[in-house]
Amino acid sequence: MRDYFLRRLLLIPPTLLGVTIIVFAITRLVPGGPLERAIMETQQMSQSGGGQVAGQGMAISDEQLEALKEYYGFDKPLLQSYAEWLGKVVTGDLGSSYRYNEPVWDVIKERFPVSLYYGIVTLILTYAVCIPLGILKAIRHRTFVDNISSVLIFVGYAIPGYALGSLLILFFAVRLEWFPMGGFVSFNFDELSAAEKTLDLLNHSLLPLICYLVGSFALVTLLLKNHLMDNLAADYIRTAIAKGVSFRKSVTGHAMRNSLIPIATTFGQNITLLVGGSFLIETIFDIDGFGLLGLSAILDRDYPVVMGVVLLASLLLLIGNIVSDVLVALVDPRIRFS
Repeated sequence: MRDYFLRRLLLIPPTLLGVTIIVFAITRLVPGGPLERAIMETQQMSQSGGGQVAGQGMAISDEQLEALKEYYGFDKPLLQSYAEWLGKVVTGDLGSSYRYNEPVWDVIKERFPVSLYYGIVTLILTYAVCIPLGILKAIRHRTFVDNISSVLIFVGYAIPGYALGSLLILFFAVRLEWFPMGGFVSFNFDELSAAEKTLDLLNHSLLPLICYLVGSFALVTLLLKNHLMDNLAADYIRTAIAKGVSFRKSVTGHAMRNSLIPIATTFGQNITLLVGGSFLIETIFDIDGFGLLGLSAILDRDYPVVMGVVLLASLLLLIGNIVSDVLVALVDPRIRFS
């Protein structure tokens, strides 16, 4: 097993290399990049200089074009530019943002705590609620509790998080004015006491967390319920009960452990929630997080930030897959990686 995880760790660098090469090539080939935008802005400035005849001053000089290419890194071949970017990444330098004129890591680091907060809280609440609920639904199958919870779960699953966010803002923030319309904290957050800061954070977090949770509740709950029902109907559970083992112990000691295998398989993939979040939900609630940063960088053609976001998200996804394998091995002792 040690050799297996060692091989998985060694596969992370070449996988990241392949992902970043593809994304880096796309940023150089896609039209409407930062160079084209800079040329258009330069031409507009020349045109609006006043006292010019239409058509004059619209073209930029060769010196200006070369200066723009050098500034945005388009003056070198693709592979050479990528090699230079990769060399900087190895030293911890992700480049500088075109939009913010700051190091990319500083731009990402400012938004990391926001996405980390929502990701951790979402992860904890999802598994803390869905695992007991899945057990209850499996044991009380086709009862009133199971039917009502299934209706609520599927209704929540059918509504996209961003659409639900718009409805929550219109009703609870605009009409009833119970919650703020957006933002991570209030503008005077630094002036509040510790207790007031906690209440302010919870007040801003409740509506976005509802939107984050509605989609994952159905998946985790029904995944656990279905597998637990299959295990409860298996022969080894009937044999254990026939030998005198209580039903509760059969569920918690035997069926439950086997039912957690699919949960453990998908758990590592949710690590990307720690920084990824949902750019649509962050847009609706005006939360300046990691997901919204990635969307803004793509729309603004801020390619250094795009590469930084892709690199970090890919790294977390690869680590999450390894974490899933570790959890599966811990839950199921029959698993032996070779």
